Amino acid sequence: MIDAALQPLQRRVLAPPGRWLAARGIHADHLTLAGFALGVLAVPALAFGAYGLALALLAANRLADGLDGAVARLAGPTDRGAFLDIALDFVFYALFPLGFALADPALNALPASVLIASFVGTGSSFLAFAAIAAKRGDSAAAHPAKGIHYLGGLTEGFETIAVFTAMCLFPQVFPILAYGYAAACALTTALRWHQGWRAFSPQK
Repeated sequence: MIDAALQPLQRRVLAPPGRWLAARGIHADHLTLAGFALGVLAVPALAFGAYGLALALLAANRLADGLDGAVARLAGPTDRGAFLDIALDFVFYALFPLGFALADPALNALPASVLIASFVGTGSSFLAFAAIAAKRGDSAAAHPAKGIHYLGGLTEGFETIAVFTAMCLFPQVFPILAYGYAAACALTTALRWHQGWRAFSPQK
């Protein structure tokens, strides 16, 4: 919901370390893959109840996700980079709740499943809109730096990471947070369906 407003600040903050990494031959794709690997390690950390470690790995994943963009803007963005960025992010978002389900299946398995199912709705509506928009040559004015047509919504990256952070800090209320955020994701999906229905009307 507020990703577009945060992006200018993020770019300013991460530009200096991005230049430092680029000067040492670090490629954006390397950062993307490293960040994904760190994010995946959060799943076993959560499964074993190491919530502080999981939170640190979550932070490292997001830092790498920001730095890969900073490096890419210096060397020039690529289609492969855009593909990796969005594809690995979506997998990471789906894997994170799995860690809580593994930590306490009796309490967390159902809410984690509902949350992951809601991510299928937000992710599929996002990618379907992007694919049709690309076919039509449309662009997203609010996210000009993105490699694909970026469709916003109530639940975007910032909100997702904020909820994941709250889950790590307060794991005992994971079911409440999961069900609540799943409802917000369902609303986002419905709004995107409506937006796609209108934007891609045969009359346009």
